[in-house]
Amino acid sequence: MALNIRQNNILDIARAEGRVLVEDLAQRFDVTLQTIRRDLGDLAEAGLLDRVHGGAVARTGVANIGYEQRRRMNEAGKAAIARACAAAIPDNSSLILNLGTTTEAVARELLHHRNITVVTNNMNVANILLANPGCEIMVAGGALRRSDGGLVGELTTRFFEQFKVDFAVIGTSVLDLEGDLLDFDLAEVRVSQAILGQARRAFLVTDASKLGRSAPARIASLAQIDTVFIDRPLPAPLASACEGWGTRVVVAEPPGPA
Repeated sequence: MALNIRQNNILDIARAEGRVLVEDLAQRFDVTLQTIRRDLGDLAEAGLLDRVHGGAVARTGVANIGYEQRRRMNEAGKAAIARACAAAIPDNSSLILNLGTTTEAVARELLHHRNITVVTNNMNVANILLANPGCEIMVAGGALRRSDGGLVGELTTRFFEQFKVDFAVIGTSVLDLEGDLLDFDLAEVRVSQAILGQARRAFLVTDASKLGRSAPARIASLAQIDTVFIDRPLPAPLASACEGWGTRVVVAEPPGPA
């Protein structure tokens, strides 16, 4: 397809920065959001960009998998991770649970905890924990993503900044081999960063499938995480780096076949 001048410029920005956002591009080129969405759609159709929530990433990136597919992937591993994480959270404590199918698994393992307060921007987590009468649930405001029940945006970030909790339990779309937590959505990244800043201890829950993928936006380093709960051992260089950072790694392997 023949690209217009604006589309060529968008492509150059995406290749230089890794990701472009609809709202940012609309302001930069002084056009409507719908115009930018059409441009990104054309570029994606031409195989030059991958569409992600709120924008697009350069074709060298890997777009995130759909929510329902993610929810069904490695359910046994996520359940084992969730059990180990929940066992490290005592009764009479406060915590934040963010977006992700693994954090939802943690919520299910908290159903018998007593006198806990859970702050979340994940509607699925809130609905799961309704079954626990010993859990006070506080739900963030923000823009609701219908695709996965997540709340994101500046309002969500400001909401979390009002709290100081005992534990933050976060997920990630990607854990790279340098120990960085990566994601596809800048709005979600900002929320996760705010969550980490409001907790006394930070837990990462992630299954080993997140290793070796790629995403354009950085949340944090494992050096900022107290404990990683994962279903397979980390690669030796990354495990060694965690030891140097003082980041504890808990390997919660799922049970094998009977």
